[in-house]
Amino acid sequence: MPRWKALPEELDPQVREFAGQLRQLVDHSGLSVFAVADRTGYSKTSWERYLAGRLLPPRGAVVALAEATGTDPVRLTALWEQAERAWRRAETRHDMTTQAARISEVRTAPGEPRPRAARTPGAEGDVGTGTPGTFGPAGEFGPATAGGVPGAGPPEARGAQRRRRLVMFLAGLAGALVVIGVAFFLTGGDGKKSAGAPAPAPTSASASPDLPAGIRCGGADCTGKDPEKMGCGGTEARSTTTVTVGTTLVEVRYSRTCGAAWARITRAAPGDRVEVSAGGAPRQTGSVAGAADTDAYTPMVSVKDPAAAKACVTLASGRKGCTK
Repeated sequence: MPRWKALPEELDPQVREFAGQLRQLVDHSGLSVFAVADRTGYSKTSWERYLAGRLLPPRGAVVALAEATGTDPVRLTALWEQAERAWRRAETRHDMTTQAARISEVRTAPGEPRPRAARTPGAEGDVGTGTPGTFGPAGEFGPATAGGVPGAGPPEARGAQRRRRLVMFLAGLAGALVVIGVAFFLTGGDGKKSAGAPAPAPTSASASPDLPAGIRCGGADCTGKDPEKMGCGGTEARSTTTVTVGTTLVEVRYSRTCGAAWARITRAAPGDRVEVSAGGAPRQTGSVAGAADTDAYTPMVSVKDPAAAKACVTLASGRKGCTK
């Protein structure tokens, strides 16, 4: 059984090449992922994400891996810089594609008035003078005579038009009676809704009915949920604001597709706590629990603008700091 799973197909070629280089370094060193985490100071969970192509490692992790495996850090850092630019380009392309898809969905929403087809002059019901299919005196439809006077066609044609209008009138009347009957039945005949009629189920205005493949929540439905499990992390997310407190990096992570943000800390220590807040939404918190872990992230909060989200960290030493 191979040691590594296949990298995600949607990865940019440069990111894929960089992830492959990381895997080769780990293989050639003979180290386990746990040993790599122990020597680099980054958690085993983080390295599993880096090596699986789900997350691009920070520069510090790359330098630490080079030192742990005896590799030239300059060359590896140069590869990382190329992968980091490709990762950001992929984020930008994904944001633009998602926005275009949403605009397209809005333009083709059900019930939207559609442009009427152009009518051919002289077609049935067209208003004209002296052409076949015009309205004659008093609104009577009929073919024109040879002399160009409308409404003076054969009696059979005028009779057919009268019958057609009568059928259309009766059909409209029958439809109106059906609507009235249904309304009477639903309201119980007194203009009020029947007590036994079930109330319509509430719908969430924030949840998108057509989420992209792999995305399991949208908007307010994401609040309090794990971004990785909901498919909002990885290439779906980008860091919008960062701050360094001591040696700990604090980030606000945002997914436009999910319409949600969360906080993440790396280069952290056991006992460090991080939280994210956005307006009146409930604050979400996370902490570094394992002795070998050096990162943590919070559940998500729903935001329309990532600038509204703020991440704060409280280190085990008591030091605090927040993004702006």
